[in-house]
Amino acid sequence: MNSPKISSFFTSLALVTVSFAGLAAHAQTAPEQQPGQEQTVQDNGGVVKAPATTEKPDPLKRRLSDREERARRKATVAELKGEYKKWLDEDVRWIITDEEQKAFKSLANDEERDQFIEQFWLRRNPNPDSNDNEFKDEHYARIAYANEHFAAGKPGWMTDRGHIYIAYGKPDSIDSHPSGGSYDRPMEEGGGNTSTFPFETWHYRYLAGVGDNIDIEFVDTCMCGDYHATIDRSEKDALKHVPGAGLTQYEQNGQADKKDRFAGGGLEQLGNGPMSSMQQSKQFDRLDQFAKLFAPPPVKFADLDQFLATEKILTGPPFLFDVRTDYVKLTNDTVMVPVTLQIRNGDITYNTKDGDSVGTVNILGRVSNINHRVVQTFEDTVKVETPSDLLQRTKNNQSVYWKAIPLPPGRYKVEIAIKDVNNKDHFGVWRRSVDVPKFDDDRLAASSLILADQMERVPSKDVGAGNFVIGNTKIRPRVPATFSTPVVFHRAQNLNFWMQVYNLGIGDNKKNDATIEYQVLDLATNKQILSSSESAAKLNPNADQLTLEKTMPLASLQPGRYQVTIKINDGVTKQAIASSAPFIVEQ
Repeated sequence: MNSPKISSFFTSLALVTVSFAGLAAHAQTAPEQQPGQEQTVQDNGGVVKAPATTEKPDPLKRRLSDREERARRKATVAELKGEYKKWLDEDVRWIITDEEQKAFKSLANDEERDQFIEQFWLRRNPNPDSNDNEFKDEHYARIAYANEHFAAGKPGWMTDRGHIYIAYGKPDSIDSHPSGGSYDRPMEEGGGNTSTFPFETWHYRYLAGVGDNIDIEFVDTCMCGDYHATIDRSEKDALKHVPGAGLTQYEQNGQADKKDRFAGGGLEQLGNGPMSSMQQSKQFDRLDQFAKLFAPPPVKFADLDQFLATEKILTGPPFLFDVRTDYVKLTNDTVMVPVTLQIRNGDITYNTKDGDSVGTVNILGRVSNINHRVVQTFEDTVKVETPSDLLQRTKNNQSVYWKAIPLPPGRYKVEIAIKDVNNKDHFGVWRRSVDVPKFDDDRLAASSLILADQMERVPSKDVGAGNFVIGNTKIRPRVPATFSTPVVFHRAQNLNFWMQVYNLGIGDNKKNDATIEYQVLDLATNKQILSSSESAAKLNPNADQLTLEKTMPLASLQPGRYQVTIKINDGVTKQAIASSAPFIVEQ
C-alpha cells in the first residue's frame, strides 16, 4: 500500500530538552520489556554455551531463609543515633505519621535511612518536577521561626506554640496579652472582670482534618515565657483561686457562688454565667478539637485502609476500575511512577439535589517494598458532577485520576482501594507488583512511551505542577480496559505520544549524534504504513536528554489494531533502543 510519510500526519507539539533535575514522571501500560532495557536478538543458529566449571558452594554466601533474614535484620537494627535520631525526634516530630515513624525505626542501616528521608520529603513535595521542595523549605523555616520566637528554657520547637506553628503554619490572627493583667471576660466565659496570666489566642479560619474557625489558647502560668496550650479557658485567670476576687457576672449578682466553679468535674472552671449551659454542651467538641490538633496526621480513609489490610470479602457488587503505571527518570536514584486510575461514570452512585447530580469516590493507595513495609501512601477524593438531565448521557464517559509517586528503583506491590461514598457496600480493589527500572548513567534508555488523548502546553506558572503535568506539558494517558489489552482511540481523535530519552552520547565536538525513527504498523497486515525520522542534533545538539512529543490525526486510518514504535540509534555510543505501544482505532 502506498502511504504518505508520517511527517504529513504528525503535528509536532514540541521537542523539549529537560535537565535531569527538572523532571517528573508519567504513565504507560506496563509492557513485558521494562523501560530502559535494550531488546535482545538471538541467533537462530543455536546457543553458544560457556564451558562448564564445577565450584563448591560457599556456605557463607548461601541465600538466607526468610526466618534467618528476618533475624539478621532484627539483630542489625541499631539504636538511632546522631543525625538520624535528631531528624526523627526533632526535625519531623510534629509532621511524621505513626506508620512512617514505625517504618523508620525498623530500618537496618544508614543507606535505608537516607533513602527513607529522601522519599519522605519527595512525597510531600507539591511540585515533584522541581529541584526545590517548597514543603521542606517551609517546614524548616517554621522550625527556625519557632526556635527564635517561642524558646523558653527549651528550644522553641519543643513548646506547644512551636508545635502548632510547625504543624499548621502562621495563624490568621493572634489575640496577644503578653503581660496579662486586667481582663474583661466575654459572656461565653461568664462575663465580669479579672486579672490574667500572660496568654495568647491563635485563630485559624480553617485547618484540614480539624475544622473551621479554630481558636487555640496558650497560657503562661509560670510567667517564664513557656506558653502551653489549654482546653480550660479559666486557666489564664490569675484570681481563680482567690476568694471574692475576679467574679463572673452571675457571681457579682449573687446568682452563683464562686466555689461552684470547682464542683462537677467539667473540662473548664469558668463559673456560671448567661451562656453556661451552651458552653457545657460544647465541651466534648473542644476536647475532640484539641485531640485532633495534637494527634499525628491521620489516615483519612480508615475504612479503605482496613479494607486493604484485611482483604475483606466484598458484600456488594465490585466497583471496577482500570489502572496504568508508568516510569520517568527524576534523578539517578529516584523514578517518578505516575499511576492513572480510570473509572466509568456509570459505575458511580450519584446524589441528586437542586438539578445537579454528584458522585463521590474516595481513593486510598499503598506501595510496599519486597520486605512488606509500606513506603508510600496517597489518599484523595474525586467528585463527578453533571446536570441531572444530562446524567444518562454521560454515564458512558470515563473519569481519570492521576498520582505521581517518587520511588527508588526496585520491585514493589501497589494496592489501590476505592469506595463509592454514596453506596456503602460499593468497594473496589486493585493489586499488582511493579518493577521500577534503574536508569544507569552509561546506558542509553527511555521512559515509558505514553499514548494520550490530551496533550497541551501549560502556562509557565504551572510548569511541573498539577495533575497530568510533566515538565511543561499536560499529557493525559489513555488507560486500557485490562492489563493486557491495547488502548482505544476513535478516528475523530488525535493520537498523542510522549517519551523521554536519557543518556545520549556527547561527542568530542560537544554535540549529540542520534537518529530518532517513528513508525506506525498495521498489525492486521503487518505492513508499515507510516514512517519518519529526525536528527537529535537538529532538535537540541548539546542535550544528553530529549523529550519527544508528537500528535497524529487518526482520521485517515481504518478501524483496526496498530502499533507505534520509536527507535533511537546513538551514533556516539553505538547503542540503540526501541519502545513500542499498541493501540486500537475504532470508528
